[in-house]
Amino acid sequence: MTGTGTRHPYGPWPRRDAEGTDRTLVHVQELHDAPLAPLTTFRLGGPATRLVTATTDAEVVETVRAADESGTPLLVIGGGSNLVIGDRGFDGTALRIATTGFHLDGTRLELAAGENWSDAVARTVEAGLAGIECLAGIPGSAGATPIQNVGAYGQEVCDTITEVVAYDRVRRETVTLTAAECAFAYRDSLFKHDPDRYVVLRVRFALEDAGGMSAPIKYPETARALGVEAGDRVPAAAARETVLRLRAGKGMVLDPDDHDTWSAGSFFHNPILGDEAFAAFLARVEARLGTGTVPPAYPAGDGRTKTSAAWLIDNAGFTKGYGTGPARISTKHTLALTNRGEATTEDLLALAREVVAGVHEAFGVTLVNEPVTVGVSL
Repeated sequence: MTGTGTRHPYGPWPRRDAEGTDRTLVHVQELHDAPLAPLTTFRLGGPATRLVTATTDAEVVETVRAADESGTPLLVIGGGSNLVIGDRGFDGTALRIATTGFHLDGTRLELAAGENWSDAVARTVEAGLAGIECLAGIPGSAGATPIQNVGAYGQEVCDTITEVVAYDRVRRETVTLTAAECAFAYRDSLFKHDPDRYVVLRVRFALEDAGGMSAPIKYPETARALGVEAGDRVPAAAARETVLRLRAGKGMVLDPDDHDTWSAGSFFHNPILGDEAFAAFLARVEARLGTGTVPPAYPAGDGRTKTSAAWLIDNAGFTKGYGTGPARISTKHTLALTNRGEATTEDLLALAREVVAGVHEAFGVTLVNEPVTVGVSL
């Protein structure tokens, strides 16, 4: 069933302002008992009581306001690449942000929240600009990138984001937050710490005109694949193409015919350990794998060390393709949990819990999921 501007218990339609003017949104698409699985890269999850698709910032803001004023639970969906929705679905209003807008002014870029992120990266490379070329192939929408502080292959969006325009549900107004105010950290931001407060509308970036060359290559795997040293620059197009090839080899580029891509990409954060926890971890590694085994370790500031979740999973006995049910570890990358076509969300969570328990038993490290869970938890 579809409708526009229809009355419904989940939203005061129509709406009038203080002067009595009808502010009903006549262009939003509204569905009831709407499947959400097709809107996620996992292709999992039950229906929403109500699904609204907004194509302008005004429609996004008005839908959020209507939900807040009626006390209706709200689920915001962008590209769906970081969502695990329970099999029972979502009892409330699901808002799909489908806004468009790519504005490039010199090296300044503004993206609407609903813009396809991977396509936007390609367009900046075509324009000869550097700064986000190694973030190619990451699924999802532009509006999700500051929330997660999306990063890969030596780049993070916080390196280039200057401002985020968002609707503040507490102040009930649109605000512009500077990069400093976004409090970016590894896979973290202000938006993750206060997930129910802000709805991202637009993201602004400062890119670099390096004459068609990339930003300095930081990630060792990318440098090796390009045949250069860390710190070197290469044509931005070559960096993007190399990253796409590396991601595809790990099942990290969406392909509807490849079940290894029916995932949320990396399912677990790379753990960051304090000195004492890291020393205990090394002792467990030596006891399990023998003297001389050196796990991945990267300085993470403040006396902390980051290690590899993929390494932990693999060395705890969960190899590529692990599992016998409809949810399994990817055949291409141990960090991705996948839907082989007929999985339920509970199938996926059962596998995730098994991996978390196994890694903790083996190494004393507790993995934390990256995707946002809706109506379920590990």
